[in-house]
Amino acid sequence: MIQPAAFIYSEDQLKYKFSEDHPFNHLRLQLTHDLLDYLGALDENQIVTPRMASDEEIGLIHDKSYINAVKAAGKGELSPGIANNYGLGTEDTPIFTNMHEASALLVGGTLTAVDMVMEGKSQHALNLGGGLHHGFRGKASGFCIYNDSSIAIEYLRQKYGARVLYIDTDAHHGDGVQWAFYEDPDVCTLSIHETGRYLFPGTGNVNEKGHGQGFGFSINIPVDAFTEDASFLECYETAFREIIEFIKPDVILTQNGADAHYHDPLTHLSSSIETFRQVPKLAHELAHEYCGGKWIAVGGGGYDIWRVVPRAWSMIWLEMTDQTSKMNGPIPVKWLEAWQQKAPVPLPSDWTDPDDLYPVIPRQGEITDKNRKTLEKALYHIRNEKK
Repeated sequence: MIQPAAFIYSEDQLKYKFSEDHPFNHLRLQLTHDLLDYLGALDENQIVTPRMASDEEIGLIHDKSYINAVKAAGKGELSPGIANNYGLGTEDTPIFTNMHEASALLVGGTLTAVDMVMEGKSQHALNLGGGLHHGFRGKASGFCIYNDSSIAIEYLRQKYGARVLYIDTDAHHGDGVQWAFYEDPDVCTLSIHETGRYLFPGTGNVNEKGHGQGFGFSINIPVDAFTEDASFLECYETAFREIIEFIKPDVILTQNGADAHYHDPLTHLSSSIETFRQVPKLAHELAHEYCGGKWIAVGGGGYDIWRVVPRAWSMIWLEMTDQTSKMNGPIPVKWLEAWQQKAPVPLPSDWTDPDDLYPVIPRQGEITDKNRKTLEKALYHIRNEKK
């Protein structure tokens, strides 16, 4: 019997670790797992151990020379000059021991999720260790070594002949995935992110629409700094509904960065946890409406690993498994007791953020109007094609 969802997880995924003080910290995977466990929302039989991706699978997107460079770097055998040519050994993406193996496991986790869904073992699958959307064919970028989402999409195309809709709600533009499929009409990428005027990677403008046969299948909605829940969700829901009706994909892959939250230290958006409650809710609904339930979800950014990420990512799993009633009320006391002494900030005691999470944004109306105009520009081609 097909199960509702599979949770791809192993503590070995925590080995993707640049340093003790690097902002990308996969301890958030364990924090999320433990929160769901203490909540009584995750059974052992729902957890699937990720496999390691093969070089051939990673090579669906990445150059062989780059894969070899990552392997050499992880063994301390790559010179700084050559490493820098591959985006390795930088402040963003430092070299660490066995980095190839750690990265290949994250890719393999996403491919495990793909196979669970596409082979009919599970309607949905969640690999929070994935979502490394900045990796390029021959270069690491923005904390991302191998781009598991791009690899998974190409894997879906080649192994299952699937037409894919990729939805990215990370506060940073999903550049690596966009450019990998910029000319492909069977892959549609939608990225809703903070404008690149102030934020890495500086791309994702509304006029980046694809090229050649892929024109119109790359869609970007760069929202203004300080965008709040209502405006972010208006852009997300409007775009998602219109695009999926136009594309009619076989499967949905969502990247669920949790860095659009007000508390995130690397971005400038003003979402509360409500955004992260609604984002998977719509994905779940539309997956059943258009794709027979085929929904694969990965993690992504999220740098307030204590107050934001565990709640935000737990909500994806609770939505997938129809346990949304559990994302209300107090956080389990056992989780708070287990982690508070290790946390540098007070942990949230409730699933919902307080009403006074941040001061009133004086330009809220102006920001909302600007985002609506951006949304109109982003959807212009699709709306025109429908006529």
